[in-house]
Amino acid sequence: MKKILLIEDNPEIRENTSEILALANYDVVTAENGKIGVELAQHEKPDLIICDIMMPELDGYGVLHILSKKEDTASIPFIFLTAKTEKTDIRKGMNLGADDYLTKPFDDTDLLNAIETRLRKSAMQQKHYEATPEGLDNFIKDAQKVLNIKDLGKDRKVKLFKKKAEIFSEGDMPLQVYFIKSGNVKTFKSHPDGKEFITNLYEANDFFGFEPVLENDNYKESAVALLDSELVAIPRHDFILMMQSHPDVSASFINLLCKKVAERERQLLNLAYNSVRQRTAEALLKSTSLQDAKSVIAISREDLAKMVGTASESVIRVLSDFKEEGIIEIESGKIKIIHPTKLEKVVRWNVAR
Repeated sequence: MKKILLIEDNPEIRENTSEILALANYDVVTAENGKIGVELAQHEKPDLIICDIMMPELDGYGVLHILSKKEDTASIPFIFLTAKTEKTDIRKGMNLGADDYLTKPFDDTDLLNAIETRLRKSAMQQKHYEATPEGLDNFIKDAQKVLNIKDLGKDRKVKLFKKKAEIFSEGDMPLQVYFIKSGNVKTFKSHPDGKEFITNLYEANDFFGFEPVLENDNYKESAVALLDSELVAIPRHDFILMMQSHPDVSASFINLLCKKVAERERQLLNLAYNSVRQRTAEALLKSTSLQDAKSVIAISREDLAKMVGTASESVIRVLSDFKEEGIIEIESGKIKIIHPTKLEKVVRWNVAR
């Protein structure tokens, strides 16, 4: 049962509103002024607060200001209930962080709808969505309820891409955001002289291709399937709608999408400062997503060199060193990592002991 704190100085309104909420199966805690309301909010930890503005001791603005500064109450949904209808009053409340604003006299249905909507959005913001096909489905279902849009995400389709098939090309207009259901994808940038640099490897349950949609720009890199891959294509308009319609929705979706951002920043830093040996070790560790059932990595020396950002000959020499040191095995051109911890040491210290 969800707990609601009702802060209202008018005894009749407080009693009537409390009765409505109790009939709707909410656990109701009441306070007759703002000062008591702040104390109860910190003690009771309600799921939602309904607060009048004009009150003795401490007005509604003061209540919201105090609670928004405290870590344990800052995220509680807050609805103002007041007779004040001036735009400046509404703006002041929203600037302080209020989630909604109902004016007296209010309709019972409007009150309950506002509460249900705020509780759903709060639950969605706090909910953790796994980066899996099921997590994606759960997120879209919840977003449909919060945004009240039944058709959201209905156009997403599973597309099959054969090995080496192009998914999108640098300079293309992004029409979709992709989620990998199975398989592997590489993204890369091309230099005018024809050389390529692999910017990322993606595996099952990864999102990719969303950055240019957020930036309203064309793709700055290309994407190709490394293996036969199944991709869930989320239409651009659905993606934008989920990101822009409400901050609670966008915050949840951003959590799903940002898995690779920090990794890319680290990759660029390592490219600038790490040796070829270190970068090759890191590329091998990243390539473990391409392992087959026998833990063998099937990746061409050319692709590995594109990940490292150097010539194939340099990567081949480093691989030979790793083989001699017993860190990897190479058979028929395929690589098997024997001691991943030693590769991790190489990345950190440029040596393996």
